[in-house]
Amino acid sequence: MQRRAFLKGAGAGLGLAATALAPKAFADGPGIKWRLASSFPKSLDTIYGASDLLADRLHKITGGKFQLRVHAGGELVPGLQVLDAVQQGTVECGHSASYYYVGKNMAFAFDCALPFGLTARQQNAWMYFGGGMQLMRGLFKNYNIVQFPGGNTGVQMGGWFRKEIKSLADLKGLKMRIPGIGGQIMAQLGAVPQTLAGGDIYPSLERGALDAAEWVGPYDDEKLGFHKIAKHYYYPGWWEGGPQLSFFVNSAKWNELPEAYQQAFETACAEANVNMLAEYDFKNPQALMRLVRQGVKLHAYPRDVMAAAHTEAFKLYDAEAAKNPDFARIYKEWKKFRDSQIQWFRVAESAYENFLYYAK
Repeated sequence: MQRRAFLKGAGAGLGLAATALAPKAFADGPGIKWRLASSFPKSLDTIYGASDLLADRLHKITGGKFQLRVHAGGELVPGLQVLDAVQQGTVECGHSASYYYVGKNMAFAFDCALPFGLTARQQNAWMYFGGGMQLMRGLFKNYNIVQFPGGNTGVQMGGWFRKEIKSLADLKGLKMRIPGIGGQIMAQLGAVPQTLAGGDIYPSLERGALDAAEWVGPYDDEKLGFHKIAKHYYYPGWWEGGPQLSFFVNSAKWNELPEAYQQAFETACAEANVNMLAEYDFKNPQALMRLVRQGVKLHAYPRDVMAAAHTEAFKLYDAEAAKNPDFARIYKEWKKFRDSQIQWFRVAESAYENFLYYAK
């Protein structure tokens, strides 16, 4: 209760400060009214909430001059068509996961996550300082979009299974809900990947149409009730080590904004980006403990599964780079950055964390 009161007071203080400063910067500015199409339902409050935070901050920073109305997935456009809606100017902006659009260009995955890719911290480092933002904006420019980091879940869980996976052989013929590049790699390991919307996963597990399913992590997974059917919960989600969500803005609409409004938007995006990861890091441990108390069994993926998936992932990247110039250009810089990050995190972060985890 004290924590909630503090945060509420701190938020109110920020809002008052922003409102007090706003008239000086925005009093003579135009009134802006935009619509944001989210890919996510309101029930996923942490992911969806990033858009609400963006709207709230824009309103306060500009003294009400910049109004952003947020629409959940399906209200204006289907959740997986947000990029198209922003590109075409159907809405001014959107909030989505760029790897939803790898069917258009696999290079979009670099804006979100690739199997055995960057962690959340490394993704932020790449975006803000490692040249990732410039590379991705070069790609998004072809789609009339300006992109901004808009949240991260942190490393995700590896999915819910009806039966225990003891070795690579147990994946043969297994029907698993896992879309995108992760699904492609699972197919190479012998599984049968399925692409289903969140609301369709539970009934498919219940009637046996699925043997396994992945979603996000304990906090969101608990809401969807997978633990009532599939008791074996695997980790880590090697296909999503630090998946970034993004805000998309139509390029023409962005260029119409006065500079002060652009600065306000970019600042609010940065806050939403940081806030989402912190919120998941707060909520996931509590949700995981609740799930375990309900009989959920935690398992690490077998070593042979991890090794085989890692091999298949980089075979896929090399093959894509050979035929896709956009992917090749970004992959070269991304891999160089990833390799240097691994060296650094191995020395300091990994050594420190591993000691803490097993210290008595």
